[in-house]
Parts: sequence; C-alpha cells; structure tokens
Amino acid sequence: MSRVRTVLGDVLPGELGVCDAHDHLFLTSPRLPGQELRDVSAARAELAAFRAAGGGAVVQWTPYGMGRRAGELPRLSRRTGVHVVAATGLHQAAHYDGTALAGLRDRLAEVFVAELTEGIGASGVRAGLIKVAGGFHALDAHARRTMAAAAEAHHATGAPVAVHLELGTGALDVLDLLCGEWGVPPHRVILGHLNRSPDPVAHRQAAEAGAYLAFDGPSRAHHATDWRLPDALRRLAEAGFADRLLLGGDTTTSAARSVHGGPGMPYLLRRVRPRLEAEMGAGPVARILAENPGRAFAADWPR
Repeated sequence: MSRVRTVLGDVLPGELGVCDAHDHLFLTSPRLPGQELRDVSAARAELAAFRAAGGGAVVQWTPYGMGRRAGELPRLSRRTGVHVVAATGLHQAAHYDGTALAGLRDRLAEVFVAELTEGIGASGVRAGLIKVAGGFHALDAHARRTMAAAAEAHHATGAPVAVHLELGTGALDVLDLLCGEWGVPPHRVILGHLNRSPDPVAHRQAAEAGAYLAFDGPSRAHHATDWRLPDALRRLAEAGFADRLLLGGDTTTSAARSVHGGPGMPYLLRRVRPRLEAEMGAGPVARILAENPGRAFAADWPR
C-alpha cells in the first residue's frame, strides 16, 4: 500500500491533511549569506502558526548539504502536530562550496537510496522525496548527473522526484530527461516553481505528460508573476488537470518567516487559499491542498 514517508514514519496519504507541498524549515546556502534558516525555535513557531491556520503537513525540499537539520525534524513534528516530510537529493552546484560535494559525485544514487531507506546521517530520519534542480532553460552536467542518480534512486525505492525549475523554466526538458531517457513515470515527478514562468502552454504540456505541477510563493524576487497564480491554476483546472496541482510557500530566508514579519507558511492558507477559492471554488482548492499531496508524495516503499 502506498504511504507518505514522514519524519515520524510512514502514513496513509489521507492522513496528511492540508499540506504545504513545498517549503523549508531549515536551509543554508552560500547564495543566501546572512539569511539562513537555522533557528529551531523559529522553525517551531512557524510550524505552530501554520497548524493554527489549519495546516496539517509540510514537505521540506531542503536536500543534502544545505542544512536540513534532520535530527530536529521529529521533535518539531511531535511538538506542533504537523506532519513533516524530509528530502534527499542535491540542488544546483552553486548552492555548495568547493568541498561540500567532494567524493560524492560517484555515489550519488547510493547516498540518495540510503537516506530514503536507512536515514539521513546519524539522525535515523528517512527522507520521503528526492529533490533535484535544473537551470535556466538548460540542464548542465551537474543537473544531468544529479537527475540520473535521482532516477536510479527512484527505481530502487519508488520515491517521488521533486524538481526545482530555475525561474520556472525547463519543465519539458526535465520530463524528457527523467521520464523519456531514464524511465521515471511522469506521475512520480513534481515540477516546482511553475508560477515563476506563467506559460500556459508549457504548463498544460507538463500536465498532459502526467507530472505534478507545484506552484509556490509568494516571493519578493519573483513578485512580478505572483498575481498570475489564480488564473494559471484556474486554466489548468478547467482543462481537467486539477488533480495534478500542488501549492507551497517556499520560505527560503529568515526574514520571510511569519514569525519575523514576513508572509511565511500561514500565508498559503490565510491569503492564497481564499483568493483561489474566489477564482476556482472551494472544492477544487480543497482537493489541491488536501488530496493531491497525498498522491504526489506517496510511494510503495521497500520494507
């Protein structure tokens, strides 16, 4: 039976509740100096605020080597009552310093499988998805190597593969590579940041291919496209793809947390949900938030 692998163990898809399908409790990167998500108490407060707004689950897309703090996640989940899903995988090479990936490139798939089935380091916390990343309208050698390892790890475990699309671009190239060349079923692929490139043709083609489409934000850097989100989702729903859609907050900096004055995780339910309900109706939005994530992140995990 398919289950979602959370940091407290595997749960049935219907147990997730309302889900923030793409966010971060902890995150560090040389590209975000001074903006790291490291504070455990702030992470706990953010999760509690999300829970108070009606949230039931958060999927953390923070991959290997970017400050996941996997050992803290079970305690945060227990204390707040929010399901948390952790990630393995790799981001773009620019998010790592010169030594962070030393000796790793030749055993990526091995590491991903171990983190999915045995646990992340000494924490024992098992990841529930593989996060990888493309570039702006391109897939460089690092992306191809990482995606090849992700495909191998998927075939070994059934884990879903979540993809950072740079500025929302390259979705079809990613599907050609992961699904066409390496045989990952399209319904096991989650394409992230599609709101950052509101191209209805590319969105529809990705949905027709069978992938899940994740729309996340708001974002200070990408605010120019935030206002197009309701129309993009309505178009896809009207075309029959409401069951392929996911929503997330993608909080990547300390200042963006609601507990520090930013929109944070609760914004997804406090502001985004009612705006989408006005555009699409409450029923489709409820399914996007509470039903689709269970299917997208569930797998028949090896015992």
